[in-house]
Amino acid sequence: MRRTASMLLSHAGASAGRRGIPQALADVLVCPLSKKPLRYCEATGSLVSDAVGVSFPIEDGIPSLVPKDGKLLEDDSEKSEQEPITRDSSR
Repeated sequence: MRRTASMLLSHAGASAGRRGIPQALADVLVCPLSKKPLRYCEATGSLVSDAVGVSFPIEDGIPSLVPKDGKLLEDDSEKSEQEPITRDSSR
């Protein structure tokens, strides 16, 4: 395990500052819930699992892939379709 960690850190290079985590590390990380690949979101600086719609934060260059730290993503188009329909109860 130490060998893998040192290899990942040695390949960090210039991409570590740009992405917040080394590219080599980003290539091997998967979602802890779905086991599918994660993608880096530059707007939020987090790792996103499109499979389950969860965003995982990156703090000080360390991805927090604990399921309880993940935040559900909200899609505006889905949100407007899922709004509850109010019914008139006076009828």
